[in-house]
Amino acid sequence: MHKPVSLRTLCLSILLMSGGIQHAQASNTQDALQRLQRLQSDPELTRQAYAKGEERVTLCSYCHGKDGNSTRDDIPNLAAQNPQYLFAAFEKFATGERTDYVMSKLAKTLTEEERVNIALYFGMQKVHEKESDRPDLAEQGKLRFLQCTACHGSEGLGGFDKPRLAGQRAAYIRHALGLFRSKDPSRASSEMIPIAATLTDADIEVLSHYLQGLNP
Repeated sequence: MHKPVSLRTLCLSILLMSGGIQHAQASNTQDALQRLQRLQSDPELTRQAYAKGEERVTLCSYCHGKDGNSTRDDIPNLAAQNPQYLFAAFEKFATGERTDYVMSKLAKTLTEEERVNIALYFGMQKVHEKESDRPDLAEQGKLRFLQCTACHGSEGLGGFDKPRLAGQRAAYIRHALGLFRSKDPSRASSEMIPIAATLTDADIEVLSHYLQGLNP
């Protein structure tokens, strides 16, 4: 006769399985990022991946634009983002770490190779330069942004693990910071949550105007 499995044993088994899955997902992401680095270091492989990525961005283009310049105020530009950052962000939707009705489905529909190629394609596009609607507020935002430069860079260009903010629509910056500040479930576990908690409405407003007009 089999002995009944205790609740403690069952919970421990589930935790171990969950940990194993998370480790495998992290390992797969790192492997893909290494392949992306190899693509970027080889001009011919970059050309091939770019062409394949261009073929697969149709669905993305409805919101983010064919060239990665957003078509909606609440959607971010993907143009000129670091491809490694873009891919890693994409993977969070694929694994469920981040949730979004459209992005979660799309990330799971595309293969890992397609996600790599799309990240490379958008990363090689150029941001359409925009001016701030309120130069007076943008000047105040420039001073406030000094506290953001350690992660996002002095020109807002981001990096392999942080997003480019330069040239993002003011409305999107307001929208994104609002989600972080309200601890929206779609932004769960983000390191931006405690940072956004310190921002006032006025801070968010001046930052959004400054970043929209930032064209390094």
